[in-house]
Amino acid sequence: MINAEERQTLIPPYGGSLVNLMVADGELAECSAYANSLPSIQLSERAVCDLELLAVGAFSPLDRFMGQSDYHCVLNEVRLNSGYIFPLPITLPVTSHSPIKLDQDIALRSEKNDLLAVMTVEEIYPWNIEEESRRVFGTHDPRHPMISEMYSWGKFKVSGRLRVLSLPRRYDFKELRLSPWQTREKLSSFGHHNIVAFQTRNPLHRAHEEMVSRAILDKDRVLLLHPVVGMTTPGDINYYYRVRTYKAWLQLYPEPSRILLSLLPLAMRMAGPKEALLHALIRRNYGANYLIIGRDHASPGLNSMGAPFYAPYEAHDFVRRFSDELGVGIIPFREFVYLPEERRYEESSNVPPSSRALSLSGTEIREDYLNKGKKLPGWFMHPAISRILSEAFPPLHRQGFCIWFTGLSGAGKTTIADILTVLLQECGRQVTVLDGDVVRTHLSKGLGFSKEDRDIHIRRIGFMASEIVRHYGIAVCAAVSPYRETRGSVRNMVGTENFVEVFVNTPLEVCEQRDAKGMYAKARSGQISNFTGIDDPYEPPLHAEVTLETVTCSAEDNAQMILNYLIKRGFIREDIPQLSGDCD
Repeated sequence: MINAEERQTLIPPYGGSLVNLMVADGELAECSAYANSLPSIQLSERAVCDLELLAVGAFSPLDRFMGQSDYHCVLNEVRLNSGYIFPLPITLPVTSHSPIKLDQDIALRSEKNDLLAVMTVEEIYPWNIEEESRRVFGTHDPRHPMISEMYSWGKFKVSGRLRVLSLPRRYDFKELRLSPWQTREKLSSFGHHNIVAFQTRNPLHRAHEEMVSRAILDKDRVLLLHPVVGMTTPGDINYYYRVRTYKAWLQLYPEPSRILLSLLPLAMRMAGPKEALLHALIRRNYGANYLIIGRDHASPGLNSMGAPFYAPYEAHDFVRRFSDELGVGIIPFREFVYLPEERRYEESSNVPPSSRALSLSGTEIREDYLNKGKKLPGWFMHPAISRILSEAFPPLHRQGFCIWFTGLSGAGKTTIADILTVLLQECGRQVTVLDGDVVRTHLSKGLGFSKEDRDIHIRRIGFMASEIVRHYGIAVCAAVSPYRETRGSVRNMVGTENFVEVFVNTPLEVCEQRDAKGMYAKARSGQISNFTGIDDPYEPPLHAEVTLETVTCSAEDNAQMILNYLIKRGFIREDIPQLSGDCD
């Protein structure tokens, strides 16, 4: 890696001239015709977001998916090989089955097969998921949404020169989708030198308003309100509702001429402090020289032990280390509380112990208000924004959720799932059953029982379940699903708040005695291989929401136990009659 003086002669400074990978209009037809003759790969939603930000210069000075040298420098040094700050890997993983060879041009297409770019393959290199997850996220916990996603990636990464033919098609909020160049031009027209960016993936409440107002008034700044509209995490309110809340807020703010609303198609990594540094770098390219950083910036929530992945305010100290070099100052706001006697907000650290202060945690907002269909108090959120939020977040008993049964073959998953399905329908809910054997027959036909094929099978069930839940239905899934990482991936696909893992804990010897399909006998005799519990491992859940015993409890009692749990959680209304669900 070169030193700071040497790198100044190689690439422009942060926020200087931006990378532009777009093919010129005069060459577009010829390049498109050429691209259509090439072998192609389909990009994931994440890779499409990354390609778009590479193309327009949002990731400058990065001009491609990272090659091996840059990749390892980022993991180890939080810098590119050139020496420039870059905290997170922006890479393109591929499977060993991809039609890719060195020194070959390939077409990059969206999941809908739209032609986006041509890549000249200059590098193909292996990577290690555990190394990347520990160096980037500081953990290998599968509850982290990115780590569980990474298990579905290929075993290799590719890099090379990019020629972008078309940005992804976006039909919504077109007037707000500004490139870095367009954003800079608009900000320069405001006539203020200091630009403060606000990164958000949530609707604005009044504490945010206070934070933003202070940031604007201090040092005569302009606000770049820059919400993420790419990938966030399952369970987040979709950006259509969020952007509506931002537009409503602009109508309420007394000085809208100091605010520019622009959308950022970023696929978040939920990497806490390192992600905060990436957000600062991106906003520098969009023309900002300050960034508001909150208490839990880019937090993925709680780990498998129920503790936060990152410490509160950890992002403040991390970004501050690079602030001078990057040219982005941080505005490190802490928790704001409401002082009802004074009718104003204040940072909690400035409030005397004797003063009465009000605040709402994310858990309280969700469980005490939104999940119960109650209006948020006016001191917390403006009614106009609260109304939009209530449309996006119906009461918990009207939301979708997934019941995921896991356990050995013959444990009793399907029987309990069938009984539970009837009970849920009796409660007036719409239920879709996704049984592992049935899905194999209709949607996973041809897949074998290797680990890779099993993972594909389970992720297909998980994808279907996530779509059902997203549309407020109930997915009851019964599949052996032997691997923790894969189940963790499905949990994050669905959204951890609406995912209930049920471990049907039946001993192996009992499952073998039942053996209604004769599969254990065939596995023991060597007629079939890779059979879970015999010559392939089953990894029991470490923190299942419900654990069932089938030796001492009947299937009916176990189904009622799950229903009682759902009533307690609020997924089923409390006025539904319930039995004891207990067994000796």
